[in-house]
Amino acid sequence: MTFTVTVQPSGHTFTVERDEAVLAAAIRQGVGLPYGCKDGACGSCKSRLKDGRVIHGAHQLKALSPAEEEAGYILTCCATPQTDLVIESREVVGAGQFPIKKMPCRVSRIDKPAPDVAVLKLQLPANDRLQYHAGQYVEFILRDGSRRSYSMANAPHTQETQPGIELHIRHMPGGKFTDHVFGAMKEKDILRMEGPFGSFFLREDSDKPIVLLASGTGFAPIKAILEHMEHKALARPTVLYWGCRRRADLYLDDWAQAAAARLPWLRYVPVLSEPTAEDAWSGRTGFVHQAVMADWPDLSGHQVYACGAPVMVESARRDFVAHCGLPEDEFYADAFTSEADKH
Repeated sequence: MTFTVTVQPSGHTFTVERDEAVLAAAIRQGVGLPYGCKDGACGSCKSRLKDGRVIHGAHQLKALSPAEEEAGYILTCCATPQTDLVIESREVVGAGQFPIKKMPCRVSRIDKPAPDVAVLKLQLPANDRLQYHAGQYVEFILRDGSRRSYSMANAPHTQETQPGIELHIRHMPGGKFTDHVFGAMKEKDILRMEGPFGSFFLREDSDKPIVLLASGTGFAPIKAILEHMEHKALARPTVLYWGCRRRADLYLDDWAQAAAARLPWLRYVPVLSEPTAEDAWSGRTGFVHQAVMADWPDLSGHQVYACGAPVMVESARRDFVAHCGLPEDEFYADAFTSEADKH
């Protein structure tokens, strides 16, 4: 038994199998609905149900509150149709543009620029290119079938010379995958992955100035977006804010400084929330999204791309819209929800 979903205002339709989530069906058929975690934890896929009935699977209340559900909102990642549906959702041009593939990859290099950050370089099959938008992510398929998501930190054009991806992985002690990366993983190991996924990437049809906002390893997809902008000569005025606790956590500070020195349209503002005396830090301090608000009390003409810890992303979204006049639909985000965040 299948149900039909109609998306407004685009008028696009797609079918959903019985017991299949709306989002999974959309991804399978190349329909560009917005989404992030696919796990009911981030709220990026929130849409309004105009007609029909759904049953919601497990999800977090911060992603969809009872009041929002009462008001007719659904999370497409965990909503299963009971009837044909009409939903209202901003479609993401290009989100379903590239085929989602499963492929093996080989660990070609492991660097540790900070004690708890690994930069992983993975070699892809030479005859099987991975196409993606800068900002998207892949999922690793672990032996027990569970999955872990990481964003590509290199822009798509880098695939033309050397098919491979760069990932930035923070060690979460006790984490099934990250313990392996920081323990037993070695060069030449083979991993299985699937992608690309996600609707977090640059909207190139706009010429608005850009605020890029990263915390921790949320810097990875932001780096890919900057590489892509440089490659495509997209010289929109851009300022990058990167928030970390300590100086050592700015694990690619040299890269960001060099990019800002090289690109006249880019400014870089590192922000530390807990610098110590030995950091000898004379730069900005505090919460990174508050540094943005201090510099840009009026964001009404900007686009913001935010990536990192869910608490940072949620605070930025709330405060930029409420206090700085940012249009809600010009805030694009990818919250790095860990397995711990999902429970």
